[in-house]
Amino acid sequence: MYFPTTKAEEIVEIVCQMKKKEGEVVLILLGEKDMPDVEQMISGLNKNGVDFFGGIFPGVIYDDRKYEQGAVIKVLPALTSPYLIKGLNTNQIELPDFISLPDKKYTAFVLVDGLTSNIALFLSLLFDRLGNSVRYFGGGAGSLTLKQQPCLFTKEGFIQDAAVVTFIKLQCNLGVRHGWQKVIGPIVATKTCKNVVLELNWKNAFEVYREIVEDDSGVKLQVEKFYDLAMRYPFGIYKERAEDIVRDPIMANEKGELICVGEVPENSLLNILKGESESLIQAAGQATKEACRTAIHSSLVADCVSRTLFLGEDFTKELAAVKENLVRAGEQVIPAGMLTLGEIASYGETFLEFFNKTIVVGGCYE
Repeated sequence: MYFPTTKAEEIVEIVCQMKKKEGEVVLILLGEKDMPDVEQMISGLNKNGVDFFGGIFPGVIYDDRKYEQGAVIKVLPALTSPYLIKGLNTNQIELPDFISLPDKKYTAFVLVDGLTSNIALFLSLLFDRLGNSVRYFGGGAGSLTLKQQPCLFTKEGFIQDAAVVTFIKLQCNLGVRHGWQKVIGPIVATKTCKNVVLELNWKNAFEVYREIVEDDSGVKLQVEKFYDLAMRYPFGIYKERAEDIVRDPIMANEKGELICVGEVPENSLLNILKGESESLIQAAGQATKEACRTAIHSSLVADCVSRTLFLGEDFTKELAAVKENLVRAGEQVIPAGMLTLGEIASYGETFLEFFNKTIVVGGCYE
């Protein structure tokens, strides 16, 4: 459910009054505007013996609306307490000894600091450990200001450069779509460093990107106001027989390097993509249909915050498309989730991916 409160003590009271069975955990998704005192919230929940996890996001989703403040709170059946993995900003990420997983394909709910480095490395290690034994759903926490700060929390504290993995005793159908269309490509990311693109086609990345974007848009691309135009022209990492994996270039530095949300592999083939409101909204509806391919009783939504910036007032149509297709699936299932800095999902039956500018809908069932 959604609660408009921004006070830590009220969140603690709400959570403590919720009906919880043994083995259940509480998911707390907070909007970043006027956010509560998270340390106080953690202390209060710990004093009451509550098992919980969550994060701070640019916004939260409930029903067919987005909210910049307040909390979406859900009680979820879990196999064990949430796992906190620290040090994602290093190359020495150590995964814990996870619980033995049952034969059922339960769901790994994965939250990461969306502004840390090595997200791809972490997800690769996680997939190497767990493989296809679970479905994966989640996204990147953090601030729309793109200023990194603590954004994830469990009973162990409020931190950044981290991830939280919680094994939920629910199976999950996943719909993953973005709706962005190719403008030009492929071009080669000839030199990259994690989430920074230094060269495209052996030339300065900003110069190559600027020429393409200005030619298509007729608007001058300025470093100082880079994202005002760049949010309309993301990169698409080419994937055969599938939608591109979108990478969102969010700023250019003085060297003409492009900083993205999420890593871009060196020598990967990139398309320059472009969005139209109608195609993005249709993609959200299609993702929801895929999530409802069997009977479900609840849903989870990770919708990239950059889609809200691009769609503006039309973003209400995207959420309406999600709700409409959930209703058509049968039971009255209410969308609930978060606006993310990058989205996490199993991609079909194959590799675990970190997406940008994408919507992921999870249809949950027992």
